[in-house]
Amino acid sequence: MKVGVFSVLFANKPLEEALEYIAASGLQAVEIGTGGYPGKAHCNPAELLESEEKLSRFKNAIATSGLEISALSCHGNPLHPNKEIARQHHEDFQNTVRLAALLDVKTVITFSGCPGESEHSLNPSWVTCPWPEDFAKVLEWQWEEKVIPYWKEQDRFLKEQGVRVAIEPHPGFVVYNTETMLQLREQCGDNIGVNFDPSHLFWQNMDPIIGIKRLAKAGALYHFHAKDTGIDKENTASNGVLDTKSYRDELNRSWIFRTVGYGHGEETWKEIISTLQLVGYDGVISIEHEDSLMSVDEGFQKASAFLKNLIIKERLGEIWWA
Repeated sequence: MKVGVFSVLFANKPLEEALEYIAASGLQAVEIGTGGYPGKAHCNPAELLESEEKLSRFKNAIATSGLEISALSCHGNPLHPNKEIARQHHEDFQNTVRLAALLDVKTVITFSGCPGESEHSLNPSWVTCPWPEDFAKVLEWQWEEKVIPYWKEQDRFLKEQGVRVAIEPHPGFVVYNTETMLQLREQCGDNIGVNFDPSHLFWQNMDPIIGIKRLAKAGALYHFHAKDTGIDKENTASNGVLDTKSYRDELNRSWIFRTVGYGHGEETWKEIISTLQLVGYDGVISIEHEDSLMSVDEGFQKASAFLKNLIIKERLGEIWWA
Protein backbone atom coordinates (compact mmCIF):
# COMPACT_ATOMS: atom_id res chain seq x y z
CA MET A 1 0.00 0.00 0.00
CA LYS A 2 1.00 3.59 -0.64
CA VAL A 3 0.11 6.85 1.08
CA GLY A 4 -1.51 9.60 -0.98
CA VAL A 5 -3.67 12.68 -0.53
CA PHE A 6 -6.82 14.19 -1.97
CA SER A 7 -5.34 17.27 -3.66
CA VAL A 8 -8.36 19.54 -3.10
CA LEU A 9 -6.59 20.43 0.16
CA PHE A 10 -4.23 22.50 -1.94
CA ALA A 11 -6.74 24.08 -4.33
CA ASN A 12 -5.16 27.48 -3.66
CA LYS A 13 -1.87 26.28 -5.18
CA PRO A 14 -1.17 25.76 -8.90
CA LEU A 15 -1.17 22.07 -9.85
CA GLU A 16 2.60 21.83 -10.29
CA GLU A 17 3.25 23.50 -6.94
CA ALA A 18 0.76 21.27 -5.15
CA LEU A 19 2.27 18.13 -6.67
CA GLU A 20 5.78 19.22 -5.76
CA TYR A 21 4.71 19.82 -2.14
CA ILE A 22 2.96 16.45 -1.92
CA ALA A 23 5.94 14.58 -3.34
CA ALA A 24 8.37 16.48 -1.09
CA SER A 25 6.27 15.36 1.90
CA GLY A 26 7.14 11.75 1.07
CA LEU A 27 3.83 10.63 -0.42
CA GLN A 28 3.53 8.43 -3.49
CA ALA A 29 0.06 9.17 -4.88
CA VAL A 30 -2.50 11.87 -5.47
CA GLU A 31 -6.28 11.84 -5.79
CA ILE A 32 -7.47 14.71 -7.97
CA GLY A 33 -10.78 16.59 -7.85
CA THR A 34 -12.54 16.83 -11.21
CA GLY A 35 -15.90 18.41 -10.44
CA GLY A 36 -18.97 18.07 -8.28
CA TYR A 37 -18.56 19.34 -4.74
CA PRO A 38 -14.70 19.11 -4.73
CA GLY A 39 -14.51 21.44 -7.75
CA LYS A 40 -12.04 21.52 -10.62
CA ALA A 41 -9.16 23.59 -9.26
CA HIS A 42 -6.46 21.30 -10.66
CA CYS A 43 -8.31 19.42 -13.38
CA ASN A 44 -11.22 20.31 -15.65
CA PRO A 45 -12.03 17.11 -17.58
CA ALA A 46 -14.07 18.86 -20.27
CA GLU A 47 -11.13 21.14 -21.10
CA LEU A 48 -8.58 18.33 -21.11
CA LEU A 49 -10.80 16.18 -23.33
CA GLU A 50 -11.08 19.00 -25.85
CA SER A 51 -7.44 20.13 -25.91
CA GLU A 52 -4.47 17.86 -26.66
CA GLU A 53 -2.16 20.64 -25.50
CA LYS A 54 -3.82 21.01 -22.11
CA LEU A 55 -4.01 17.24 -21.68
CA SER A 56 -0.31 16.94 -22.50
CA ARG A 57 0.60 19.62 -19.94
CA PHE A 58 -1.48 17.86 -17.30
CA LYS A 59 0.16 14.50 -18.03
CA ASN A 60 3.59 16.08 -17.93
CA ALA A 61 2.92 17.70 -14.54
CA ILE A 62 1.95 14.33 -13.07
CA ALA A 63 4.91 12.53 -14.66
CA THR A 64 7.38 15.17 -13.50
CA SER A 65 6.12 14.93 -9.92
CA GLY A 66 6.78 11.18 -9.76
CA LEU A 67 3.34 10.67 -8.20
CA GLU A 68 0.70 8.23 -9.40
CA ILE A 69 -2.97 9.17 -9.66
CA SER A 70 -4.92 6.92 -7.30
CA ALA A 71 -8.31 8.21 -8.47
CA LEU A 72 -10.18 11.08 -10.08
CA SER A 73 -12.92 12.37 -7.79
CA CYS A 74 -16.10 14.20 -8.73
CA HIS A 75 -18.26 13.69 -5.63
CA GLY A 76 -21.68 14.96 -6.68
CA ASN A 77 -25.40 14.26 -6.80
CA PRO A 78 -26.40 13.20 -10.33
CA LEU A 79 -29.84 12.26 -8.95
CA HIS A 80 -30.55 15.75 -7.59
CA PRO A 81 -34.18 16.83 -8.19
CA ASN A 82 -32.88 20.16 -9.47
CA LYS A 83 -32.36 19.18 -13.10
CA GLU A 84 -29.53 21.66 -13.68
CA ILE A 85 -27.53 20.39 -10.71
CA ALA A 86 -28.18 16.78 -11.75
CA ARG A 87 -27.14 17.53 -15.32
CA GLN A 88 -23.90 19.23 -14.27
CA HIS A 89 -22.93 16.50 -11.82
CA HIS A 90 -23.77 13.76 -14.33
CA GLU A 91 -21.74 15.56 -17.00
CA ASP A 92 -18.82 15.94 -14.59
CA PHE A 93 -19.00 12.24 -13.79
CA GLN A 94 -19.06 11.05 -17.40
CA ASN A 95 -16.28 13.45 -18.45
CA THR A 96 -14.23 12.27 -15.48
CA VAL A 97 -14.70 8.64 -16.54
CA ARG A 98 -13.64 9.47 -20.11
CA LEU A 99 -10.57 11.31 -18.83
CA ALA A 100 -9.69 8.44 -16.48
CA ALA A 101 -9.75 6.08 -19.45
CA LEU A 102 -7.33 8.35 -21.36
CA LEU A 103 -5.01 8.62 -18.34
CA ASP A 104 -5.16 4.89 -17.60
CA VAL A 105 -6.61 5.66 -14.16
CA LYS A 106 -8.88 2.80 -13.19
CA THR A 107 -10.96 4.45 -10.45
CA VAL A 108 -13.39 7.38 -10.37
CA ILE A 109 -14.91 8.40 -7.03
CA THR A 110 -18.32 9.98 -6.46
CA PHE A 111 -21.43 9.76 -4.29
CA SER A 112 -24.45 7.61 -5.08
CA GLY A 113 -26.66 10.68 -5.16
CA CYS A 114 -30.02 11.24 -3.54
CA PRO A 115 -33.29 12.06 -5.35
CA GLY A 116 -36.18 14.03 -3.94
CA GLU A 117 -39.31 12.40 -2.57
CA SER A 118 -41.18 12.65 -5.91
CA GLU A 119 -40.97 14.12 -9.40
CA HIS A 120 -42.09 17.45 -7.91
CA SER A 121 -39.27 17.83 -5.36
CA LEU A 122 -36.96 20.81 -5.23
CA ASN A 123 -34.33 19.29 -2.94
CA PRO A 124 -32.96 15.83 -2.08
CA SER A 125 -34.84 13.82 0.54
CA TRP A 126 -32.77 11.39 2.64
CA VAL A 127 -34.91 8.76 4.35
CA THR A 128 -33.68 7.65 7.79
CA CYS A 129 -36.67 5.67 9.15
CA PRO A 130 -39.46 3.47 7.76
CA TRP A 131 -42.39 4.98 9.64
CA PRO A 132 -44.75 6.72 9.14
CA GLU A 133 -45.21 4.67 5.99
CA ASP A 134 -44.70 7.74 3.80
CA PHE A 135 -40.95 7.32 4.29
CA ALA A 136 -40.88 3.67 3.26
CA LYS A 137 -42.85 4.55 0.12
CA VAL A 138 -40.47 7.39 -0.71
CA LEU A 139 -37.44 5.10 -0.29
CA GLU A 140 -38.95 2.46 -2.56
CA TRP A 141 -39.76 5.09 -5.20
CA GLN A 142 -36.25 6.55 -5.04
CA TRP A 143 -34.53 3.20 -5.63
CA GLU A 144 -36.94 1.80 -8.22
CA GLU A 145 -37.49 4.95 -10.27
CA LYS A 146 -34.20 6.83 -9.92
CA VAL A 147 -31.27 5.03 -8.28
CA ILE A 148 -31.36 1.63 -10.00
CA PRO A 149 -32.08 2.89 -13.55
CA TYR A 150 -29.36 5.55 -13.33
CA TRP A 151 -26.62 3.33 -11.95
CA LYS A 152 -27.43 0.41 -14.25
CA GLU A 153 -26.86 2.77 -17.16
CA GLN A 154 -23.63 4.11 -15.63
CA ASP A 155 -22.35 0.57 -15.03
CA ARG A 156 -22.70 -0.10 -18.78
CA PHE A 157 -20.92 3.18 -19.54
CA LEU A 158 -18.09 2.33 -17.12
CA LYS A 159 -17.59 -1.07 -18.74
CA GLU A 160 -17.36 0.59 -22.18
CA GLN A 161 -14.66 2.92 -20.87
CA GLY A 162 -12.75 0.29 -18.89
CA VAL A 163 -13.12 2.28 -15.66
CA ARG A 164 -14.77 1.50 -12.32
CA VAL A 165 -16.61 3.80 -9.92
CA ALA A 166 -15.91 3.90 -6.19
CA ILE A 167 -19.04 5.15 -4.45
CA GLU A 168 -18.31 6.92 -1.17
CA PRO A 169 -20.99 6.00 1.40
CA HIS A 170 -22.12 9.17 3.14
CA PRO A 171 -25.23 10.05 5.15
CA GLY A 172 -27.46 12.31 3.09
CA PHE A 173 -27.19 10.02 0.07
CA VAL A 174 -28.95 6.73 -0.67
CA VAL A 175 -25.68 4.83 -0.19
CA TYR A 176 -24.49 5.61 3.33
CA ASN A 177 -23.45 2.26 4.86
CA THR A 178 -22.26 -1.25 3.97
CA GLU A 179 -25.73 -2.63 3.35
CA THR A 180 -26.80 0.10 0.91
CA MET A 181 -23.43 -0.09 -0.87
CA LEU A 182 -23.82 -3.81 -1.49
CA GLN A 183 -27.44 -3.27 -2.52
CA LEU A 184 -26.37 -0.79 -5.21
CA ARG A 185 -23.64 -3.11 -6.50
CA GLU A 186 -25.87 -6.19 -6.54
CA GLN A 187 -28.70 -4.44 -8.36
CA CYS A 188 -26.75 -2.25 -10.77
CA GLY A 189 -23.43 -3.89 -11.71
CA ASP A 190 -19.97 -5.07 -10.68
CA ASN A 191 -18.11 -2.02 -11.97
CA ILE A 192 -19.60 -0.28 -8.94
CA GLY A 193 -17.62 -0.53 -5.71
CA VAL A 194 -16.70 1.58 -2.71
CA ASN A 195 -14.39 4.37 -1.66
CA PHE A 196 -14.10 3.37 2.00
CA ASP A 197 -14.01 6.32 4.41
CA PRO A 198 -13.99 5.25 8.09
CA SER A 199 -14.94 8.74 9.26
CA HIS A 200 -18.43 8.39 7.82
CA LEU A 201 -18.88 5.09 9.61
CA PHE A 202 -17.49 6.06 13.02
CA TRP A 203 -20.20 8.63 13.66
CA GLN A 204 -22.91 6.16 12.66
CA ASN A 205 -21.60 3.71 15.31
CA MET A 206 -20.36 1.30 12.63
CA ASP A 207 -17.21 -0.83 12.89
CA PRO A 208 -14.86 -0.14 9.94
CA ILE A 209 -13.16 -3.53 10.38
CA ILE A 210 -16.38 -5.40 9.71
CA GLY A 211 -17.18 -3.10 6.79
CA ILE A 212 -13.79 -3.61 5.17
CA LYS A 213 -14.10 -7.40 5.42
CA ARG A 214 -17.65 -7.53 4.04
CA LEU A 215 -16.92 -5.22 1.11
CA ALA A 216 -13.63 -6.92 0.27
CA LYS A 217 -15.35 -10.31 0.30
CA ALA A 218 -17.81 -8.96 -2.26
CA GLY A 219 -14.92 -7.67 -4.43
CA ALA A 220 -16.10 -4.10 -3.89
CA LEU A 221 -13.18 -2.43 -2.04
CA TYR A 222 -11.77 -0.03 -4.67
CA HIS A 223 -10.24 2.93 -2.81
CA PHE A 224 -9.64 4.17 0.75
CA HIS A 225 -9.84 7.58 2.43
CA ALA A 226 -7.85 8.28 5.59
CA LYS A 227 -10.04 10.53 7.72
CA ASP A 228 -11.14 10.26 11.34
CA THR A 229 -14.10 11.31 13.46
CA GLY A 230 -14.05 12.57 17.01
CA ILE A 231 -17.12 11.65 19.09
CA ASP A 232 -18.19 13.96 21.93
CA LYS A 233 -19.54 11.46 24.45
CA GLU A 234 -21.56 13.99 26.43
CA ASN A 235 -23.23 15.61 23.41
CA THR A 236 -23.88 12.22 21.84
CA ALA A 237 -25.36 10.82 25.05
CA SER A 238 -27.66 13.83 25.20
CA ASN A 239 -28.59 14.27 21.53
CA GLY A 240 -27.55 11.16 19.55
CA VAL A 241 -25.56 11.22 16.33
CA LEU A 242 -28.10 12.81 13.96
CA ASP A 243 -26.59 16.27 14.31
CA THR A 244 -27.56 19.19 12.05
CA LYS A 245 -25.51 21.87 13.82
CA SER A 246 -22.81 23.63 11.81
CA TYR A 247 -19.48 21.83 11.52
CA ARG A 248 -18.00 25.02 12.96
CA ASP A 249 -19.97 24.59 16.19
CA GLU A 250 -17.43 22.05 17.40
CA LEU A 251 -18.10 22.50 21.12
CA ASN A 252 -21.78 21.56 20.84
CA ARG A 253 -21.77 18.95 18.10
CA SER A 254 -22.06 15.22 18.79
CA TRP A 255 -19.13 14.56 16.46
CA ILE A 256 -16.68 16.33 14.16
CA PHE A 257 -14.26 15.16 11.48
CA ARG A 258 -10.68 14.85 12.68
CA THR A 259 -7.23 14.15 11.32
CA VAL A 260 -6.35 10.44 11.53
CA GLY A 261 -5.28 9.54 15.05
CA TYR A 262 -7.14 12.43 16.67
CA GLY A 263 -10.56 10.78 16.78
CA HIS A 264 -9.48 7.18 17.30
CA GLY A 265 -6.03 6.24 18.51
CA GLU A 266 -3.13 4.37 17.01
CA GLU A 267 -4.42 0.93 18.02
CA THR A 268 -7.65 1.47 16.06
CA TRP A 269 -5.80 2.64 12.97
CA LYS A 270 -3.26 -0.17 13.24
CA GLU A 271 -6.17 -2.60 13.13
CA ILE A 272 -7.70 -0.83 10.13
CA ILE A 273 -4.42 -0.87 8.18
CA SER A 274 -3.75 -4.50 9.12
CA THR A 275 -7.26 -5.48 8.02
CA LEU A 276 -6.73 -3.79 4.66
CA GLN A 277 -3.58 -5.86 4.22
CA LEU A 278 -5.37 -9.00 5.42
CA VAL A 279 -8.11 -8.68 2.76
CA GLY A 280 -5.55 -8.03 0.02
CA TYR A 281 -6.06 -4.30 -0.53
CA ASP A 282 -2.96 -3.05 -2.34
CA GLY A 283 -4.21 0.41 -3.30
CA VAL A 284 -3.61 3.87 -1.91
CA ILE A 285 -4.43 5.23 1.55
CA SER A 286 -5.58 8.71 0.49
CA ILE A 287 -5.52 11.44 3.14
CA GLU A 288 -8.63 13.63 3.22
CA HIS A 289 -8.44 16.63 5.52
CA GLU A 290 -11.65 18.11 6.94
CA ASP A 291 -10.48 18.78 10.50
CA SER A 292 -11.78 22.22 11.50
CA LEU A 293 -9.42 22.29 14.51
CA MET A 294 -6.29 22.16 12.32
CA SER A 295 -4.97 24.17 9.41
CA VAL A 296 -4.57 22.43 6.07
CA ASP A 297 -0.80 22.09 6.42
CA GLU A 298 -0.95 20.96 10.05
CA GLY A 299 -3.61 18.36 9.38
CA PHE A 300 -1.89 17.08 6.25
CA GLN A 301 1.54 16.79 7.81
CA LYS A 302 0.23 15.10 10.98
CA ALA A 303 -1.84 12.63 8.97
CA SER A 304 1.07 11.93 6.64
CA ALA A 305 3.50 11.29 9.51
CA PHE A 306 0.96 9.14 11.38
CA LEU A 307 0.20 6.92 8.40
CA LYS A 308 3.78 6.57 7.23
CA ASN A 309 4.76 5.52 10.74
CA LEU A 310 2.13 2.78 10.58
CA ILE A 311 2.84 1.60 7.07
CA ILE A 312 6.35 2.39 5.88
CA LYS A 313 9.79 2.12 7.47
CA GLU A 314 11.48 5.44 6.81
CA ARG A 315 13.42 5.51 3.52
CA LEU A 316 13.40 1.71 3.09
CA GLY A 317 9.82 1.30 1.87
CA GLU A 318 9.53 -2.03 3.68
CA ILE A 319 5.98 -2.81 4.75
CA TRP A 320 5.52 -3.76 8.37
CA TRP A 321 2.36 -4.47 10.24
CA ALA A 322 1.48 -3.95 13.86
